[in-house]
Amino acid sequence: MSSDLDLLRGGCQAPFFNQASFSDNDGFIPGRLCIPSNAANSTCCLPCPLVDWVYPDSFHTMASVADWISVVGFICCVFLLISWAALPVEKTHRHYLSICLTIAVAVMSLGFVVPLAADPEQCINEITPNDMSTSSVCAVSGTMIMLGGFAGATWVFLRALSLHLQICWQVVVGRNFMLIAQAIGWLIPTLIVAVALKYSGVSFRFGQTCHVNHDNSMADFWIPMLVFSGFTLVLQGATFVYCIKVYLASLNDSSSTTENSTNLPTHSVIGSSNISPRQAYRRVKRVVQLQWRGITIVLIILMDVIFFSVVFVYQDRTIEDVRKHPEKATAWVSCLLRNSGDKGQCIDEASGLAVQLSTIVTVLILLAINGIWLLLFLGNWGMLMGWVDLANGLLGRKPEPIEFVSKDATLQSKSYELLSRETNSVTATSMIGSPNPMRPAPTVSPPVNFSRGPYSGMDSKSPISPLPDSPMSDGARSSTFRASAGFASYPPINTAEDYSNGAVGIAAVQSVAGSPVEDGRRTPDYFGSTARYYAPNRSFSSPHAPRAGSVSLPPPLPAQSGVARLDQQNDDHAINPLGMNRI
Repeated sequence: MSSDLDLLRGGCQAPFFNQASFSDNDGFIPGRLCIPSNAANSTCCLPCPLVDWVYPDSFHTMASVADWISVVGFICCVFLLISWAALPVEKTHRHYLSICLTIAVAVMSLGFVVPLAADPEQCINEITPNDMSTSSVCAVSGTMIMLGGFAGATWVFLRALSLHLQICWQVVVGRNFMLIAQAIGWLIPTLIVAVALKYSGVSFRFGQTCHVNHDNSMADFWIPMLVFSGFTLVLQGATFVYCIKVYLASLNDSSSTTENSTNLPTHSVIGSSNISPRQAYRRVKRVVQLQWRGITIVLIILMDVIFFSVVFVYQDRTIEDVRKHPEKATAWVSCLLRNSGDKGQCIDEASGLAVQLSTIVTVLILLAINGIWLLLFLGNWGMLMGWVDLANGLLGRKPEPIEFVSKDATLQSKSYELLSRETNSVTATSMIGSPNPMRPAPTVSPPVNFSRGPYSGMDSKSPISPLPDSPMSDGARSSTFRASAGFASYPPINTAEDYSNGAVGIAAVQSVAGSPVEDGRRTPDYFGSTARYYAPNRSFSSPHAPRAGSVSLPPPLPAQSGVARLDQQNDDHAINPLGMNRI
């Protein structure tokens, strides 16, 4: 075995191998890190993979942790997607912007899960890493990471655009926006990824996952992603600036016409520009209260995408700079040669040749945790209740209906306010001809017979009229009803001439005023005193049983007939219309 390694080294000192000992047709050839050697008169290359030499052994442990976090994030995304598909919308509050963003994050998480399950070989030989042409796992994982990452950035942009249109421009996005968003959110990422795979490709560069190669990657992948991220950042920043502007304007608004509504504006209000700053602030506040979860997830994924792009672009630039200028790695190579390939002694010298370990691990973990963020901000407790209801329905269990009733409202209804003691009776208070102006004489009528209709015994021409019906139809019964109700008896009206001569009006005035109107100077008492109010012992705001002896009903007032009131009015002196309000 040692003899084979010596042949492959071809005169290069350990741990390097001679480039001439390997084929240039298999694997990702630009992924080799080779340095010309004057001693061996050849080119010596560092063993594959490169990260094993520039990072400590803890890198693999941390990369595995990030991969397992991706598994958890993928499960969270699958749970959200299944819940949105299986449960009713009132339980999940699903929206196509949330669904598509979750699909994009699930695809990206799957790019980390597949290598964890397959455990692929990172290198095709001692110095050459595998790429998508030599490893199917590399092709699948790299494509999913690129497609999921770019689609996530695109859907974050579309979500920020939708929020910006609603808050800043009062545009209600509808079906047309949804169709355009579907086209942009899936066609553009697919096109960009296809171009990147064609002209750049993917290979094993950091752990078991494949990432886009350096060649042409700035033009066909990183710049388009950063452009979408930049647009998203501008839209989100403009939305925040507008919210701050509206809030500051509302502080200086002293208008009192904006206190009538706190709901979202209607289409007519949205289209109108005549809204006060306080109205605009309440509308913006309402939208932000409804969309704060979406705003937060947009900011999180936006920061992840920007951080991920900047770190990997910087890593590409650093490694390519070492390949083009091998003299920058002289101190590190000399350290490896002095220590016979012990990388632990040369970690400090390698710090300038790659991005710091903590930065790389942070990027991998942030990409893996996006699925968990989605579950926290897009999920809700209603999903769990929906699954419980679905399970009960499959098992044949019917949920018990929830009723909101007061336990003692019917038991002690007489003590509650706004509850009648007799629901089938009509209660009336006479405000006319009271012997005591400070205490009117209320009378209670007997239950009304509704067999002839709801307004039987009353004027059929005017259902709401307080005057009883004509005595022509039910003479005795109507007179008895009027007497018991406290109304004076009216003279019978038999002919149409009585109506034309004003008999009804004269009779009504005579009965109400309680005196004849031959002098024409009697003014009816239209301003009778109001009935005495007795505060209730209970209220619906606190339906608790009272203490013993605390319930007291108002004493009944003596009922007076119309004849008694007429006699009382006759005993009073004549009312002077000009001195009615004189003390």
